[in-house]
Amino acid sequence: MELGAFSVSLNVKDLEASKHFYGNLGFTVFGGDMEHNYLIMKNADTLVGLFQGMFENNILTFNPGWDANANKLESFADVREIQSNLKQKGIALLQETDQNGSGPASIMLTDPDGNTILIDQHV
Repeated sequence: MELGAFSVSLNVKDLEASKHFYGNLGFTVFGGDMEHNYLIMKNADTLVGLFQGMFENNILTFNPGWDANANKLESFADVREIQSNLKQKGIALLQETDQNGSGPASIMLTDPDGNTILIDQHV
């Protein structure tokens, strides 16, 4: 099952300080907006989302339909297909999407250790 581009979404206390820290590790701003309290930082194919005040815990994020540069893929597993596959395997979802819909949608689940996983399709 192909889940798409991977990033980690971090809950940060001080967006400016985190931007500076990850900049020192070689990350550059790839997306987001300081005024909206989030930045997406990139180092080669590694993506780190910095989010101030948007959620409590860090989140593992997958983006079906995107490559590591947020370019739309020609073919990909739609989030609804992924949702169906996970449910068939007996994996409980925290958030589901309309199975009959199309286009952008997301689902959420947790791993056995309580880590949140977001599968967030933008296309």
